[in-house]
Amino acid sequence: MTKKIKVLECIRQGQIGGGESHLLSLVENLNRDRFEPVVLSFTEGPMVDRLRALNVNTHVIYTEKPFDVSKWGQVKQLLQAERPALVHAHGTRASSNTLWAARSLGIPLIYTVHGWSFHDDQSLLVRRMRIMGERYITSRSAFNIAVSASNRQSGIDQIPGLKATVISNGIDQKKFSPAKKFKNIREELKIPADAMLVLFVARFTHHKQPLALIRAFREALAGLPSLHLLMVGDGDQKEEGVALVKELGLEDKVTLQPFRQDVPEVLASADIFVLPSLWEGLPIGLLEAMAMGKAVVATRVDGTKEVIQHEVNGLLVEPGDFSALAAALVRLGKDDTLRASLHSKALETIKEQYNAGVMTRKIEAVYDSFVK
Repeated sequence: MTKKIKVLECIRQGQIGGGESHLLSLVENLNRDRFEPVVLSFTEGPMVDRLRALNVNTHVIYTEKPFDVSKWGQVKQLLQAERPALVHAHGTRASSNTLWAARSLGIPLIYTVHGWSFHDDQSLLVRRMRIMGERYITSRSAFNIAVSASNRQSGIDQIPGLKATVISNGIDQKKFSPAKKFKNIREELKIPADAMLVLFVARFTHHKQPLALIRAFREALAGLPSLHLLMVGDGDQKEEGVALVKELGLEDKVTLQPFRQDVPEVLASADIFVLPSLWEGLPIGLLEAMAMGKAVVATRVDGTKEVIQHEVNGLLVEPGDFSALAAALVRLGKDDTLRASLHSKALETIKEQYNAGVMTRKIEAVYDSFVK
């Protein structure tokens, strides 16, 4: 019997986000006859709970900092105990906190970039430091993966000589399928059955723009009072978001929920999915919504604009233009024919281009190239 290839999959946190959903999908779809996944998360959270429920060997070494030198010794001890053939780090925090240990033990580290840590809205000093950090990681990783072509190009623009292979995120279409029967989330959350339900599922962080979305939604209500906004997620702006809903008198029109494990059920309840981010690598939440046949409004950024063709399989607005976002929500809410058309094209896009099985086989081929 051939010995299984043990891979340590590393992620920055146990909360559910794009990179975390990617890791879950990868672990669930790996060929277990050939690969043995072990997971290292740098915080506890529902993703860790889910992995343990799946009987995946999962460890937590707590830190919320990239390049946290105080944790590198613990990571090395874990690698010595688990003895993986490969380390696969997802995101900057995970890679920066595992790279030294992996290299010191001669273990190849594969780095998947789920959106770079540097962005245009950062101060010049912060941006330069982030670019230096990414240059350090990518130059020392054995292999770099970008989740979209624009994700890779953003890196090349700042890191001359960057070598990275594009492997797009993929969605499990058995799990995310509009043909399945789902429980009634509207009934559970007391959202009117006849409301035009707009859904936001993402971390409550600045780059996802939850606060600006709440303000844009208030503007949209003037054009279509039947709209209702469901926001699912947690993050450092959640408390401020709760306060803003109260301040604007939107308690009856905005429902706030923490992160939930039943994302397909939540998506099934919605009419429109909205993602107003300032930047993205290749947003898994967007792909999941499209796999469920949702009409999508998103910002014209990075990987999102690779997935969405404006007025073909979704609507695009410029980042930061929340009057345009409000207008797009009203337009979709009023136009049944447009929503149906976007629904059909979204399903077609996911089926043809963003399949979890295809993604996993490509990553397995990368693993094989190092083991052989």
